[in-house]
Amino acid sequence: MKARYLIPFGIFMAIMAIFVLGLHKMSEDPNFARNVPSVLIGKQAPEIVLPDLFDQSKMVSSSSLNGQVWVLNVWATWCPECWREHDFLMYLAKKEGVKFFGINWRDDEAAAKKFLKDKGDPFVAVGFDPESRSIMNWGVYGAPETFVIDKQGVVRWKNAGAMTREVWEGELKPLLNKLEKG
Repeated sequence: MKARYLIPFGIFMAIMAIFVLGLHKMSEDPNFARNVPSVLIGKQAPEIVLPDLFDQSKMVSSSSLNGQVWVLNVWATWCPECWREHDFLMYLAKKEGVKFFGINWRDDEAAAKKFLKDKGDPFVAVGFDPESRSIMNWGVYGAPETFVIDKQGVVRWKNAGAMTREVWEGELKPLLNKLEKG
């Protein structure tokens, strides 16, 4: 009778071992989540046309940034990493001149407006995407995610996870400087 329980217990233990190994891998590599590639790199960026978070009767469009290097940041108030990165995004927008286009994803409109009012707004525009209409075209699977789009409208870089000083100095700043010059 006890042998009957050994097979399900063995399957459970195997699943737990895989889970623990995955957690261990993530703890060894802080960039683990960021290493997920995007099929959009090197391709034309999908156009974003969404209701303006602050005025739903108006639309915001990524075409307003044509001919410029810009950064798309997907965020939400329910996302703890978005809260953690927000002050740094403010710094980058104000002190480094980064042009952020924001997409507020699957969020409560009032909460998102309050968040930006209270903590500051680093975005040149914020589209409101509660049903993931625009996000699907970008292949976003979580927040925050950040993309760099060059002057020709081509996606050049993606970061899954919070924007940090390390990512800024090691990857994003050199890329933006190169794209601005080129």
